[in-house]
Amino acid sequence: MSDDLFLKIINREIPADIIYESDEILAFRDINPQAPVHVLIIPKEYIKTINDMESKHAEMAGKLFLVAAEIARKEGIAENGYRVVMNCNKAGGQAVYHIHLHLLGGRQMGWPPG
Repeated sequence: MSDDLFLKIINREIPADIIYESDEILAFRDINPQAPVHVLIIPKEYIKTINDMESKHAEMAGKLFLVAAEIARKEGIAENGYRVVMNCNKAGGQAVYHIHLHLLGGRQMGWPPG
């Protein structure tokens, strides 16, 4: 956990373009954006993967999505639409092992993602 990139951002050990913060959640712009709007939304509590979530995390998980919707409105992408993705483990595309939502928008999203 000491090498958790997101905990370092939470603790301000690594700079980030933070656009939202509460007691439980932090959101910042992705440094390698895959869309004009690409924001990472993370819980401040360390949870490695979706598989490590427990029922006690249900309220926090819901708040992640509420924050995504709030940021989408503020970024002007709510009306046209956006994508929210959470990857799990290597085959699922998870690169940082601290759960996080990707909020992507500002362009037409295709399927499969890319």
